[in-house]
Amino acid sequence: MTRVYAIGDVHGHLDQLHEALARITADRRATGDPSAPVVQIGDLVDRGPDSRGVVRFLMSETARDPRLTVLRGNHDNMLALFLGDSPARDPRLRPQFDYLHSRIGGRQALASWGVDPDLPEDQLHRQARAAVSAAERDFLATLPLSCAFGDCLFVHAGIRPGVPLDRQDPSDLYWIRDEFLLDSRDHGPLVVHGHTPVDRVEHHGNRLAIDTGAAYGGPLSTVVIEGRRAFLLTPSGRQEISPHAAA
Repeated sequence: MTRVYAIGDVHGHLDQLHEALARITADRRATGDPSAPVVQIGDLVDRGPDSRGVVRFLMSETARDPRLTVLRGNHDNMLALFLGDSPARDPRLRPQFDYLHSRIGGRQALASWGVDPDLPEDQLHRQARAAVSAAERDFLATLPLSCAFGDCLFVHAGIRPGVPLDRQDPSDLYWIRDEFLLDSRDHGPLVVHGHTPVDRVEHHGNRLAIDTGAAYGGPLSTVVIEGRRAFLLTPSGRQEISPHAAA
């Protein structure tokens, strides 16, 4: 049986990320399994108070700890595109939005790097390119889209049902919603994902939704998965997440 931990969408909440990792450390000690891997499901940045802190911390941790994998979320991709030589817009973003729109949280993220968030786009882009290091830009732009451990496939948003993983549109892995969420078929592996916030971690048998809305004032959820059984890690220990019901 493979044991693996997963952390939901962080969105700039470094304090909650530290708490999540502390819960994993405690569970590793309780199980006597210090080698179990950890997957952070993406969306490091935007909306929360310390996107820079989250990026720098996870850069350091992934370089130091081979047990940790950080995936690319749609917000990470949008920031990477904005930080190019000239700012680019993610084609999957709704037409009425761009990265600097208040609903997206890009200006708040860039402010955590010391950029004046009230500047017009051209000046803000120049400041952002100077403030966000080349190493940080490369880290965001090269985050993997998926990983697999045991019976689980980890992606940020989901998969297009019925399409083999090696034929998936990469942008579906960090953008897809209803085509994946409303499909009840067996995908083979248990698909562990974030992207679409839920009130509580949900186990649907074919997928496990772990984004509980840290971006909007909700908690940052952390789970441990053993085979296809999933448990929420809480300050008082594990709570099993029953399939087809909220935790």
